[in-house]
Amino acid sequence: MKDKKSNASVSVDNIYKLDGRVPVAKAIPFGLQHVLAMFVANVTPVMLIASVAVYNGVAFTAIDTALLIQAAMLVAGIGTLIQLYPIWRIGSRLPVVMGLSFTFLSAMMTLAARDYGLMIGAVLVGGCIEGLLGLTAKYWRRFVSPIVSACVVTTIGFSLLSTGISSFASSSVYPTGAWQNLLVAVITLAACLIYNSLAKGFWKQLYVLFGLIVGYIVSLFFGMVDFSSMKNTVQELGIIALPKLFAYTPRFEIGAIVSVTLVFLVSAAETIGDTSAVCTGGLGREITEKEVSGSLGCDGFISAISGGVFGCPPITSFSQNVGLVAMTKVVNRFTIMFGALTLILAGLFPPVGAFFSTLPDCVLGGCTVIMFGAIIVSGVTMLGECGFDQRNTIIAATSFAIGIGVTQVPEFFSGMPQIVSDIFANNPVAGVFVVAMILSLTLPKKVKAEDVGALTEETMDTSEMEK
Repeated sequence: MKDKKSNASVSVDNIYKLDGRVPVAKAIPFGLQHVLAMFVANVTPVMLIASVAVYNGVAFTAIDTALLIQAAMLVAGIGTLIQLYPIWRIGSRLPVVMGLSFTFLSAMMTLAARDYGLMIGAVLVGGCIEGLLGLTAKYWRRFVSPIVSACVVTTIGFSLLSTGISSFASSSVYPTGAWQNLLVAVITLAACLIYNSLAKGFWKQLYVLFGLIVGYIVSLFFGMVDFSSMKNTVQELGIIALPKLFAYTPRFEIGAIVSVTLVFLVSAAETIGDTSAVCTGGLGREITEKEVSGSLGCDGFISAISGGVFGCPPITSFSQNVGLVAMTKVVNRFTIMFGALTLILAGLFPPVGAFFSTLPDCVLGGCTVIMFGAIIVSGVTMLGECGFDQRNTIIAATSFAIGIGVTQVPEFFSGMPQIVSDIFANNPVAGVFVVAMILSLTLPKKVKAEDVGALTEETMDTSEMEK
């Protein structure tokens, strides 16, 4: 009887439910879709950091970089698993996919160029601080009002558009904007849309995977796929390789710790926005205090482990995958777990990761532009649910204008300390969050009685004039 009941609970329809089992053969492609959506973006930050990194006065070699890429995939898989299936209070139980964040890139490259140990020490401390913020979320969560979260989610979508469009027009073979890149990207996008329109049932939600496959095949005819990287990776690391643990000794410097901790606070705002968007766009409800606490706890403490144990930069929730959840409504934890397991396998079997890294940018761009747009739609939906009264309109308008506006004027921060420029100049999410928080905490929430009276008199006068 138990076996029959267990088998009956396994259903493809569960992909739209947070809990429940899905047939493994059906779950694997949905999990793989998440990995393909974020794979290149996950390993790119560590490649850029490794390109300038120095440890004990010695620059990183190609093997050092390959080992870091391997560790980055492994850490992303572990972090995703903990978000899906929490350990104690660490993890949100939400379909959140983790990966290395571009938010930290500028600060990480600056420290790594001085000494990689400085970066590791700052990540250790900053990660623990964010983790503790997560565990104490019940004491400060009420200060982050829904309008602030809505502004952050919307800005995350807008901030990713340039990344999506840049990928759309790029490849490693042709210059940015070349017709070959654009044609492959358009074919990929068209494949996604056509498949989504024609497919039936749960198959409809695999449109991103279908588009990636079609785009990849087309890109082969344009010579965009370079398989030599797979050969080089196997020669350097072999078929199976375990990551190097505790390879870098942390160094602690107060200036480095302060600058990285500030970026962790910005990342925390992004995580709140991402997890809020998952709940709104995927589950159709508001995020709970427990989920905020768990997601931030995972962000922070796993980032500390990422740096201290694996020698990697911090990890955080991936906005690309938030958009994928919002578009497909596939929120099942068991299903997305297979994406996490794929990342872990890619970390243990270097050829797997090397294969994923051959995906051309224009193929990824053809798929991700839809997902980034979906994040904007989720944010706008949240804004609508907050209501467009005068106070919310002022908060949203001012935070968008300043937070996004300053990123479009490179000279804006020329007279300010470098740390201010590092945080706000290229990260509109940080500016929007800070401005929205200040306005949310300072603007009065209720209209004064005399204002109401004056408004009523004005309305009556207007009515009399109309008569």
